[in-house]
Amino acid sequence: MKPKVIKNEAEYKMALAHLESLMEAEPNATLEEEMELFAVLIENYECEHFPIDLPDPIEAVKFRMEQQGLTRKDLEKYIGSQSKVSEVLNRKRPLSIAMIRALHQGLGIPAEVLLQEEGAEISAPKYDLKKYPFNEMFKEGYFSYFNGTLQEAKEVSEELLNRFFSVFRGLTFEKALPRSSAADKMDEFALEAWQARALSLAEEQELPPYAPNSLDEEDLKHLVKLSAFEKGPDLAREFLQKHGIAFVILKNLPHTYLDGACFKSPSERPVIGLTLRHDRLDNYWFTLFHELGHLNLHLSQNNFAFFDDTESEHSHTHDSHEGEANDFAARHLIPDDTWKQWRRTNSGIVSKDEIRIFADKLSISPAIVAGRLRWETGDYLKYAGMLGNKTVKSVLQKN
Repeated sequence: MKPKVIKNEAEYKMALAHLESLMEAEPNATLEEEMELFAVLIENYECEHFPIDLPDPIEAVKFRMEQQGLTRKDLEKYIGSQSKVSEVLNRKRPLSIAMIRALHQGLGIPAEVLLQEEGAEISAPKYDLKKYPFNEMFKEGYFSYFNGTLQEAKEVSEELLNRFFSVFRGLTFEKALPRSSAADKMDEFALEAWQARALSLAEEQELPPYAPNSLDEEDLKHLVKLSAFEKGPDLAREFLQKHGIAFVILKNLPHTYLDGACFKSPSERPVIGLTLRHDRLDNYWFTLFHELGHLNLHLSQNNFAFFDDTESEHSHTHDSHEGEANDFAARHLIPDDTWKQWRRTNSGIVSKDEIRIFADKLSISPAIVAGRLRWETGDYLKYAGMLGNKTVKSVLQKN
């Protein structure tokens, strides 16, 4: 038989038989070279068609213990408490990534054996548990797919955070961060976690396709008139979702100073998120239209993600994007000419009745008018009873 690359089982069997016959023949130099060549050809075929399974990771740990004379006590620095070591060795607890990394580095067990994947390597943790408000994230249900306790979640935090942030699908954002008097204390890691959760909630919504610029001026006029209804906040949510815009209500995390956000998902669907941290009608409608301003004016430019503190004294900044979003919100909630004309005739102290009459004329919520007066005059003690305090969450949570 002439030596050649073995391509099928029939040729494999013929090569085995030929090698066996060579081994039974009288040895000589030429014969030994031919035997070596056929042995290599057979081995290559077997490696490709009959791969050897990787050793079992637990058996690999036990082998290394026997090899190095280690006790279960010695494993605690790699796996954890005595009970965890026992559970792992008895196959009642899976190896976590942290355990795998420690066993690989400490005992020299190959990564591909521990991970059960040919050629696998163990990289450094991508997300540091200590940088994120993990306790708060757990409490707020950010890891809804995990059923254990907080302590158990921390033990597998690397797996949970990897899965949690996978919603970004490798997408990076140019972040426009909230501007506030506490901005220097803002936790950008908490903000990143909030955005990931908002994206996850957005992806759960069954929405029609989004067409860019699908909201025209008439749609925006209709949207602001929904504010006149008691269920206006929820009607606005339904209206935007029917246009393919993901609308998310998500409580802000500590040290994010966040009222609203606007960005695109990896699938190019716009996402508007509100935190309702102030739970007032005037704040709801202004923040919503501020984010719509970003959607209409800015999201086509690169991959921006806007995070806004609309209550801050710094929210009217020289930043062009924020200024444009503010102007967009103000003129769509109340047209500039209409507002200027009304203020000329009501330049002094404006009564609550005058606010209601003006709002009724425009078919909008009085809270929008009262909120704008408070902002322009800087007197935040006025009209407190007209702002719809503690009403937005109750409307949205009923539906």
